[in-house]
Amino acid sequence: MNDAHEEKVRLDKWLWAARFFKTRALAKEAIAGGKVHCRGERCKASKEPKVGDELVIRLGYDERVVVIEQLSAVRRGAPQAQLLYRETEASIAAREQAAALRKAGALGVQTDGRPTKKQRRQIHRFRDQ
Repeated sequence: MNDAHEEKVRLDKWLWAARFFKTRALAKEAIAGGKVHCRGERCKASKEPKVGDELVIRLGYDERVVVIEQLSAVRRGAPQAQLLYRETEASIAAREQAAALRKAGALGVQTDGRPTKKQRRQIHRFRDQ
């Protein structure tokens, strides 16, 4: 790993190298869609991250808060990719709690299909109030 080369790495390339996204195109799309925040702000794919920067990455239902430990523009195996960042303990706890709630079915609305005539009338009354 060349230090001079590592100083200038694009955010989309770093996210790809850290294995958050399968392709750079997906990383770029996520950044453009506002799913990646650096230091609390939306950023561009061409942003150059620095060691110590805090990233908030939204992947599906999960939101990860990671701190950049190393820079790399080369995609390597998963064990080496995990050395590029450190996920905060609060982020890990929040992800595990959200996963447990999803598994238990606490999130979302559970329905038994279409509402009956009585339920539909109750819905209309509720909306009109």
